[in-house]
This record gives sequence, structure tokens and C-alpha cells, in this order.
Amino acid sequence: MGEQLTIGELARRTGVATSALRYWEELGLLPPPARVSGQRRYPPSAAGLVGVILMLQDVGFTLREAKAFVASRSPDGDGRRELYERKLAELDQRIARAQVARTAIAHGLACPHENIFECPNFTKGVAAILAGGSLEEVHEQIHPD
Repeated sequence: MGEQLTIGELARRTGVATSALRYWEELGLLPPPARVSGQRRYPPSAAGLVGVILMLQDVGFTLREAKAFVASRSPDGDGRRELYERKLAELDQRIARAQVARTAIAHGLACPHENIFECPNFTKGVAAILAGGSLEEVHEQIHPD
């Protein structure tokens, strides 16, 4: 059977709590391990799979997306590529929103008013948000280029 890892050993090797490993197993991210006297026994390759899951989380994949990514290893599908493309589009949207938010905060820092609530641009922005505008639209209204 070769070297097998207990859940505690896998947790130590990967830095992932045993509760998370059990949860990932429950979700189907990790295959059900063999049992020896009722204790989970993982092959050493499970550490690599945990590493893949951690990396996917670090780049923004949800556990559901990570499960689909891991399942897309089959050579007959293009699932992995679709997941990458979808995640890349999502990240582009998040980056664009973050850039708008950064600009708004920079304007707030540069505002000459001691009390931001007295700034006409700030109050216009709040009114535009309440009227249903996005932060980007609000910025364009207040600071047209």
C-alpha cells in the first residue's frame, strides 16, 4: 500500500486545518481516503492536490470553482479553459471596480474641505448613488474628462 498520511500528517504538510480537509472531502474536492481502523489514510499525492486547491483559492477561485477545475483534468473537455476565461473576466471586472474605488478615495484624500460631508462633490456623489448610479457613473458626472 506504500506510505499513507493520516489527516493530521496531511494537515501538517499543507498547513490546512483538519476540519478544512474533512470539509473539502465532504464537498468532493478531495477524494474519499482509504480507512485503516476507521482513520483516514491519504496517499502522498493528496498534499499536491491540497496545494492546487490553495493556489486556486489564492487567485480567487471559490471552492465550487476549484472542484470544477480539479474535475476538468480529463483530456476530453475544455472545461479548464472555460473556467480560466470566466475567472479572468470576473477579475477584470473586480480590478476595474477597485480602480474606480481607488480614484474615489484619492479624491477624498485630496478634498480641501475639512469635513467631507460639506464637500459639494461628495454630496453630489452620494445623491447620485442614491439615485441608482454606479460609483463609476458618479465619478464621471462629478469629474468629466
